[in-house]
Amino acid sequence: QVELVESGGGSAQAGGSLTLSCAASRNILSFDSLGWYRQAPGEQRELVATLNGDGTNYAESVKGRFTISRDNAKNTLFLKMNSLKPEDTAVYYCAAESGADVWMGQGTEVFVSS
Repeated sequence: QVELVESGGGSAQAGGSLTLSCAASRNILSFDSLGWYRQAPGEQRELVATLNGDGTNYAESVKGRFTISRDNAKNTLFLKMNSLKPEDTAVYYCAAESGADVWMGQGTEVFVSS
C-alpha cells in the first residue's frame, strides 16, 4: 500500500504564492505518473498538473503560474503556486499511478482571498 501525505496548504492573498508538498511512502521513481488534482467547493475534482516520463502538463487555468516538480531523494512531489487567484481556492490532492493502481492523498486546503 502506498501512502501520500500532502502539506503546505493554507491561506494566501490574491497574487501570493504557496508551495504544496506530497511525501510518498515509497520510491517516487517507481511510479509511472505523478500529479496534483483539486476540488473546489461544489465542483468536480479536476486535474491540475502531471509529471511523467513525457514531461509535465498543466491545466490551462494554471499554466504559467503553477510548477510541478519532485525531489527524488526525498520521495516528495511539489506544486509551486504563484500569482494565486481566488478561483484557485480548493482542496488539493496529490496522486500517483503505477500500472492499473492509483493512489491519492487526503488533501490539503488552499484558500485565496481577494
